Amino acid sequence: MRAETRHQMKTDRFRGATLDVAERTVHWSVEHKNKLTAAVAALVVVLLAVAGGWYYLDQQDQKASVDLSRAVRTFDTPVRPANMPPQADAPSFASVKERAQAAQKQFEAVISQYPRAHAADIARYFVGLTSVDVGDNQAAERSFKAVASSRNKDFAALAKLALGSVYRQTGRDKEAIDLYKQLIDKPTLSVGKTTAQMELAATYEAENQPLEARRIYQQIQKENPSSQAGEMASAKLQGQK
Repeated sequence: MRAETRHQMKTDRFRGATLDVAERTVHWSVEHKNKLTAAVAALVVVLLAVAGGWYYLDQQDQKASVDLSRAVRTFDTPVRPANMPPQADAPSFASVKERAQAAQKQFEAVISQYPRAHAADIARYFVGLTSVDVGDNQAAERSFKAVASSRNKDFAALAKLALGSVYRQTGRDKEAIDLYKQLIDKPTLSVGKTTAQMELAATYEAENQPLEARRIYQQIQKENPSSQAGEMASAKLQGQK
């Protein structure tokens, strides 16, 4: 079998483990989950780009990829409705917290067993997401900060975006604003300028600074007149009237 074919097969398996969970991992905050879903596709691109680089590094990385995929599948397992008993032929969890705790153990095992593998960087990001789901914002902050210092600028930007939401949830809007401004000044494939602008504007609104928020929305509208971001900005401006 040609190397390109083997690579594609492995990439397809990795895609299957990440594609369904991508939207939830980019916008885990209920408040922001519907904003600018283009970032979802960017996350998949980043993950697959990373995967393509490390599947053939050595045997350890291949083992790490298998464990990482298993953890992602756990994180993507459905949560069954209240009062519904578990089904033997359909894996599920009783709550988001229970699922996050199970997945977190698996992600942490990847980091512990393969600390130098690229899979460990991805696992740290997911540990941050699972920490949010279990209500541990301090642990989430530590994980996102670790990934934010990654050499991969696209992956680091995703971590900064998530970290900004943690700051907002813990009443540290000024720190979130600083992060969003950094992302606006240095946009990446995973976090574009408009994504960071929308988050910044929303933060200004939460801070009771409607004029600052309006200025950002107007800028988005002007620079992206026919895009989804432009339409969202226009709707926000209409809502301020």
